[in-house]
Amino acid sequence: MDAASIYEYLERISHLLRADARRTDSGAGLQPVQLEALHYLSLCNQYSNTPAAVADYLGLTKGTVSQTLQVLESNGYVEKQPDAKDRRVVHLLLTEEGRELVASAIPPKTLRGGIDSLSENARQQLGATLRFLLEAMQRENRRRPFGVCRTCRHNTDLGGDSFRCELTGGTLTAVDVTRICREHQPGHIRPSL
Repeated sequence: MDAASIYEYLERISHLLRADARRTDSGAGLQPVQLEALHYLSLCNQYSNTPAAVADYLGLTKGTVSQTLQVLESNGYVEKQPDAKDRRVVHLLLTEEGRELVASAIPPKTLRGGIDSLSENARQQLGATLRFLLEAMQRENRRRPFGVCRTCRHNTDLGGDSFRCELTGGTLTAVDVTRICREHQPGHIRPSL
């Protein structure tokens, strides 16, 4: 199958996902980009929950992201928290309402139904193929990978569900290393110290 045919499938799927997001009762009248920002914030770690990281991840301008975040904050889905070490940096935290909205809206019902209709083998193949495609497109566009901490070369397993980010020097929990990070650099989990 050629790139043009694959593009047509992906474009149509994208349109259906956005239409489903706009229709959903749990979407609370938000635009798809606002739901995408909430979804990203539900996945990222404490080093990647800044307005700049949201802009990088979504591939949007800072101005668009600023407007998006203002709507989310005014609707009570996001709270801003100044960084403890650098007051110029602001972290974006989902409120309980924001977490509930993401849980109810993502993934959209039509995608869940479509995926559920596939065999387990087909789901595994589709997931692997989409992951490889994403990685190839990120390399082509020189975009940050936003990978999961546990697969990052900066991650050191300290044992006992404790980890350290060698890039920042920060301590990470077992939950932290399951989240995505804008500083991710592909590698493997380092051995325990």
